[in-house]
Amino acid sequence: MRHHRVLTAALLLLAATPASAGGDCGDPFTPIARIQGEGERSPLVGQPVTVEGVMTLDARGDGGLQGFYLQQSEAEADDNPRTSEALFVYTRRPGGQPGTRLRLTGEVREYRGLTELANVQTLILCGPAPLPEPLPLELSARADLEPLENMRVAVPTTATVVDSHNLARYGELELAPSDPVIPTEYRPPAPGVPDLPARNGHGLILDDARGVRDPRPIPWPSGQPGLRLGDTLSDLQGVLDYRFNRWRLQPTRPPRHIPANPRPPAPPRPDTATLRVMAFNLANLFNGDGQGGGFPTPRGATSEAQYRRQLDRLVALLTAPDPDILTLSELENDGYDEHSAAADLARALGPRWHFVATPGADGRDAIRTLIYYRRDRVRPVGPPTRFSSGPGRPPQIQAFQRSAGGPVVRVVAVHLKSKSCQGAAGEERDRGDGQGCHAGQRTRAATALVDGLRAPLEPVAGTLIAGDFNSYSQETPLQVLAEHGYVNLLPHFHPCTPAQCRHYTYRYRGHRGALDHILASSALVPSVLAAQAWLVNTDEPRGPGLPEPDSGPWGVSDHNPVIVDLRL
Repeated sequence: MRHHRVLTAALLLLAATPASAGGDCGDPFTPIARIQGEGERSPLVGQPVTVEGVMTLDARGDGGLQGFYLQQSEAEADDNPRTSEALFVYTRRPGGQPGTRLRLTGEVREYRGLTELANVQTLILCGPAPLPEPLPLELSARADLEPLENMRVAVPTTATVVDSHNLARYGELELAPSDPVIPTEYRPPAPGVPDLPARNGHGLILDDARGVRDPRPIPWPSGQPGLRLGDTLSDLQGVLDYRFNRWRLQPTRPPRHIPANPRPPAPPRPDTATLRVMAFNLANLFNGDGQGGGFPTPRGATSEAQYRRQLDRLVALLTAPDPDILTLSELENDGYDEHSAAADLARALGPRWHFVATPGADGRDAIRTLIYYRRDRVRPVGPPTRFSSGPGRPPQIQAFQRSAGGPVVRVVAVHLKSKSCQGAAGEERDRGDGQGCHAGQRTRAATALVDGLRAPLEPVAGTLIAGDFNSYSQETPLQVLAEHGYVNLLPHFHPCTPAQCRHYTYRYRGHRGALDHILASSALVPSVLAAQAWLVNTDEPRGPGLPEPDSGPWGVSDHNPVIVDLRL
């Protein structure tokens, strides 16, 4: 709860009429609460005022926000909890530092939702003054933060780091009270389900009090080993700011990092498992011309060196869980000869690995799905196929049997249309039900998949459909498959709720969920020992300017792999 002291009698007399003369320290001035008012906009916009207060944070330095924050002293604060006691002063005029009382004359302005003092005509130093005590800041969608605008605040609880998308670009981390879950991960799509729930008001940006792009060094401990999304920060204290439609904390001291989401090792393979299948999105593996040239590629690496680092790290990820079969997406669609991306990846995986080739049937998209397998453990049964019907990228189908014999399992590699709204028109636009764009195309692809799998190519024990569905667990394409007897194994073993979600494959604007899935036909479900996501990628801060390991699997893609173990 806010605590304010009542204004002195002299200041109360001035509250109704803004002061415009500069004067000397101690002369009458306009209270900042009068300038802020009770609404989102100042009632004095465009008017000249004279204020006195204590500088709490100086952001006038090189690359800074071109100003500083001024707050009324505690003895001068009003008793109205609906008004802020602080302003941002937009000026490069020198003088003063945090803990200095200043007297200024300028013009009240609103800049993209931020109340500020601009066009500063006078700046007088009035001597040292104690900093106002920070007020508690509640991280909640219910909290009304407007009365705390530009004021010193402290978060009394820990905050969870949920997004680092703008860390390298603008020096920002997004914080929330907890680690939220995408709504359509645990509930069916419906009108009114937010597609971008991170924008519902409870997120707070940890900023760096700078206005430059690509700040170097990058602030906060995000580039250091150990800090991941899902970790928490404590001792958060600074000034509450509002810029670019988001509430921000401009810190006055570094927060304390509390590891809450350490890097997990690759899931160990159960002793009783006879088949391990892994689905994974490679994040655009393109090898140029396959002979050291052809860079930058349309979607992937910009240089041969970057490609080689990407390939080495992908191999580390793909081999660490010791799978028998891989269903991969976002592999360059450039054929199968010795210079192709498919062949390059097979060589990097080692001589025991081979891929399933379907030349001429892979579609015209720049990327494709592809199945790889350990030929010392499993063998293909019958010819591979791809569906020629249905929208989007043709799924690849291949039946497998253990080298020692036994039941045959059909494996299907899929990659459905993304949620991006690029090119979306008509019914493919966002319907406001939480599924994003192109939900219709994804649903039609799921229906075509069911129709194409009705007649098995060989007698099989069951079917696994694996890959990047670009659909969270309760969305329509997965409902279509469920209606036809296919069980989504991640939510089957680890269902998510609004409060918890231990196994997820993707983060979007601060929210977790699974876009990647492995589904089993009902006949195969009794043979499934386990299904899990390896949290190797999505929680790692990624982006230009962030440190990138030369080796190791961490952060090589923006998706986590899904791993399923069977006992056949």
